[in-house]
Amino acid sequence: MKRHIWGSTAPVAGILAATLVLAGCGSGGRDDGDGDDGGSGDGEVAGDTTGVTDDSVTIGGHYPLTGVAAPGYSEIPVGAQAYYDFVNDAGGVNGRTIDFIVKDDGYDPSKTTAVTDDLVLRDEIFAMVGGLGTPTHRTVVDDLNAEGVPDLFVSSGSLQWGDDVENRPTTFGWQPDYEIEGKIIGQYIADEMPDAKVGLFLQDDDFGEDGEKGVRQFLDKQIVSVQKYTSGNTEIGPQIAALQADGADLVIGFTTPAYTALTQLNGLGLGYTPQWFYSNVGSDPSLVGGLLANFSEGSVDGAGALDGVLTTEYIPTNAETDSEWTQLWNEVWAANGGDGPLTNFHIYGMSQAYTFVQSLVAAGEDLTREGIIAALEEQGGDFAGPNLAPYRFSADSHLGVS
Repeated sequence: MKRHIWGSTAPVAGILAATLVLAGCGSGGRDDGDGDDGGSGDGEVAGDTTGVTDDSVTIGGHYPLTGVAAPGYSEIPVGAQAYYDFVNDAGGVNGRTIDFIVKDDGYDPSKTTAVTDDLVLRDEIFAMVGGLGTPTHRTVVDDLNAEGVPDLFVSSGSLQWGDDVENRPTTFGWQPDYEIEGKIIGQYIADEMPDAKVGLFLQDDDFGEDGEKGVRQFLDKQIVSVQKYTSGNTEIGPQIAALQADGADLVIGFTTPAYTALTQLNGLGLGYTPQWFYSNVGSDPSLVGGLLANFSEGSVDGAGALDGVLTTEYIPTNAETDSEWTQLWNEVWAANGGDGPLTNFHIYGMSQAYTFVQSLVAAGEDLTREGIIAALEEQGGDFAGPNLAPYRFSADSHLGVS
C-alpha cells in the first residue's frame, strides 16, 4: 500500500523524550510524609482525586472487542496496555502505576452508555482515555463532561471532541480530525491528479460527513458520485456499482477496515479498478489484506490486491523500521505485548498511551482531574511524540494532531 506521508518527521530530540519520560517516572520522587501528596492519603489536595491513590491511578476506555468493528480496533487497547505496563515496570508516574480498565461496547452506542456508567460509577475511574468511535462516544461525551470526568484522546477524528471547549471542557481529541484529513487528501489529488473523476464512499455519520467537507474544499468540481454505507450493513454492492456507473476513476473512502476490504472485494467482482484512496482510519494493509482474504474465502490474495492503494499517515508505522519510534514500540511489544506481531493498531494504542503518560507528568505529583485538564491546555500543544504534526491543545481548542 503506497502511503502519502502526513507532515514531517519528528526531530530526534522529540523521539528521545520517550526515554526521558520514563527516566522521570520513577517511584522515588514523592514525599509521603508532609501531607503534600496527590493521592487519597492524609494530605489534602485541592481538586477531584477520584481514581487516584498514593500508588495508582485508574483509567478506563470503551472499545469494540467484539462485533463488526473489532478487527483491528480491538488491538488498540492491547497496545495501550503494553505501554502502560512498560511505564509501570519503570516505576510508574510519580510513584503511581496506571491501571487501565477496558470495557467492550461492540461498537453499539447503547452498550457504550452502559459500560461507561460501569467505568464511572462502579470502577470510579480518574479519566476516560481513548474511548473509541464517533457514534458510540457521542452517547456518553456530555455525561462525562457533566460529571467532570477527564475525557481524553477520543479514538475518533470527529471535530466534536475538541472544537466546543465551552460546552465540553473535559474532552480532548487526539488524532487529526476527519475534515483536516479530507483537506489533505483533497489537496493532494487536486495537485497530482487534477483530471480525476472523483467518487466518495463514506460511512454515514460524522466520520464520512467531516471527511467529505474537507475533500470538497479542494475537489468539489471533480466529484461525480457520493455513496454512503451504514456500519453493520455489509451489503455495499449497489453503492460500488453506482460509483462505477457514474464514471468515478478515483474513489476516496472514509471507511473502517472491514468496509475497506469490502469495497475492494466488490470492486474486483465488478471488474471495477479505480485508483483507491482511503482515510488512515481503515487503511492498515496487513489487516485489510487479511480481511479481504477471509471475506473472499481465500480466493483473493489480500496483500497483492492492495498494491497501488493510497492513504495517509500521521504516526510512524510498523513498516518504518528505521524510525526510532517504531524501534521503541517494538521494544515495548517484546517486553509486554501478547502473541503475534506488532500491528499498526497496537502502535496507535501505544502512541495514545504515550500522550497520556506525558499528561500525567505535566500534571505533577498532586494529581487531580482539574489539574490534568489545565496541564493539557497549558502544555499539551508543546508535547513531543510520534505524531508527525503538533497537537492543537490550548484553552481555546482541545483538537488533536493538526
